[in-house]
Amino acid sequence: MLKKILKSYDYSLILAIFLLCAFGLTMIYSSSMITAVARYGYEPDHFYQRQKMALTLGSFVFLIMMFLPYRIFLNSKLLKFIMLGSLLILGSLFFFGHAAGNAQSWIKVGGLSLQPGEFVKLSVIIYLAAVYNKKQSYINKFGKGALPPLVFTILVCLFVAIQPDFGTAFIIGMIAVCMILCSGMGIKNIFKFLALGLAGLIVISPILLLNADDIFSKERISRFIGFADPFKYVKDEGYHLVNSFYAIGSGGLSGVGLGQSVQKYGYLPESHTDFIMAIIAEELGILGVLFVLVLLSFIVLKGFSIARNCDDPFGTLLAVGISSMIAIQTMINLGGLTGLIPITGVPLPFISYGGSSILLLMMSMGLLVNVSMFVNYRHSYKKKEVQPKPEPLYQVKQRTNQANN
Repeated sequence: MLKKILKSYDYSLILAIFLLCAFGLTMIYSSSMITAVARYGYEPDHFYQRQKMALTLGSFVFLIMMFLPYRIFLNSKLLKFIMLGSLLILGSLFFFGHAAGNAQSWIKVGGLSLQPGEFVKLSVIIYLAAVYNKKQSYINKFGKGALPPLVFTILVCLFVAIQPDFGTAFIIGMIAVCMILCSGMGIKNIFKFLALGLAGLIVISPILLLNADDIFSKERISRFIGFADPFKYVKDEGYHLVNSFYAIGSGGLSGVGLGQSVQKYGYLPESHTDFIMAIIAEELGILGVLFVLVLLSFIVLKGFSIARNCDDPFGTLLAVGISSMIAIQTMINLGGLTGLIPITGVPLPFISYGGSSILLLMMSMGLLVNVSMFVNYRHSYKKKEVQPKPEPLYQVKQRTNQANN
């Protein structure tokens, strides 16, 4: 039994995950060594060592999620604990939260800082997958099947947005949309959701206006100004984006060499977090960028393939939610540093520095690998249906002659 289970794991997916993590660790050291010394007065390997510790813990969590049967999350008590725990920890940020990057979205425990909003992404994925799995028989009854799960998701998005952390709130909302589209819900209910969403925006618009100074702060407005014309405001609002362009343009095909970036010398402030792909483009060129994009694309496509082949609605929706999360975060991060969308502060999965981010990703990937094992096990070892023996040729001819006579 154990041998069959171990044989059913998708080792190509596991290899892709750890290749990205190892590459990300290398690039964090390369991109943060100057920042650590010049900006914070730390040792050159400070951020590298912290990320290595988070990745080590994440690998342990990955193994637990990889071997723990994923259907345990269908337990109603565990599901309620996840829901209430997520709302309580988000609510506690308003009283005990630590502000960083103009958002009160961190909790400090000793020397450790955790961002609960990261882990709530997985909570929402598990919750929506479990609830829509349970409601499959009446999912097209809007009031009973489709609407109730959205209340929890909307509350989470509001709690995160009020911090304010619009990037994370947007990602959670988009993950929910992807899961709803794949839940088996009819097109009429999907349009009802769109109408409900518009109505919700109208309802909360007075709240947004009352808090306009906090929500539409000078820094957030500057991101849109810099996005619109970065070179016009190169010394102010467009500073980050212009230096990101310089880094990307300097790399060429093979880059200037690992560790040889110029932009990380204070020109690109968030070189090891939001703009790490720009440093990869500068040091390793198009080849380095393609390496990351190919592995990320492989993980996302593999996740959707797992969802397509899974005959369990819960496993399907888990795979859709996790794959969507990786895809959405990647697109937002790359869109920001290339000037396609305003900068949002969303990290690049597996590559950017961030302990909370890597822990969430490793938990999610362990769950995805678990679902993949279930799919492969079912497809490889399910009992073969007994096929009827073909009728002998002489009996076919005899029956044909009788029919002609």
